[in-house]
Amino acid sequence: MERPGGILTTLYLASALVGIVLALAFRASFRDLAHIELRAAWAFVGAALLEGGLAFATSRGLIAPEIAGPTAKTLVLLLVGYGLWANAHLRGLWFVGLGLACNALVIFANKGHMPVSAEALYKVGMESFIPKLQQQYDAVHTLISESSRLWFLADVIPVRILGYTNVISLGDVYLMVGIALTVLEGALKAKRKAQATFDIDLRF
Repeated sequence: MERPGGILTTLYLASALVGIVLALAFRASFRDLAHIELRAAWAFVGAALLEGGLAFATSRGLIAPEIAGPTAKTLVLLLVGYGLWANAHLRGLWFVGLGLACNALVIFANKGHMPVSAEALYKVGMESFIPKLQQQYDAVHTLISESSRLWFLADVIPVRILGYTNVISLGDVYLMVGIALTVLEGALKAKRKAQATFDIDLRF
């Protein structure tokens, strides 16, 4: 679940860190990490800024949720979709695409809203968000009810890691796995490319 004014930045950064650790464990270097070939990076950055900005604006009452929600999700889908298409060579991003598809599916099935489990919120000590969700304080989230569709794809997974708490969806899990695998795969490809170039230089 997105907190006011932002996205799952902490977990996404943690996923990237896991990818970096795995890459180093497979003997990639920081130089290899710096040379990961990620095309159209602006699309992913733009999507994150757009969604975070609209969530912040909605939580401050600057934009109506019924306008910001569909706008954010449509534009994010377009931007990330383009980024995925441009980086089809990175198979780790396929998990990112799967996660995005799962989140989009449950949101569109619930008329632009991501249902959130009240039970999961209680488990991680975030019950104070329940009244806010009842008032639809941001562009997307609302409490799960009997009428919620595809609830198993909604925010129903409680997370408590090293003091960090949140409630996330299966799609978020796929996204985090995809981020870690993309960093690992990209670094290893950069390593192989650098080694191939070095071998060519030696022949000359």
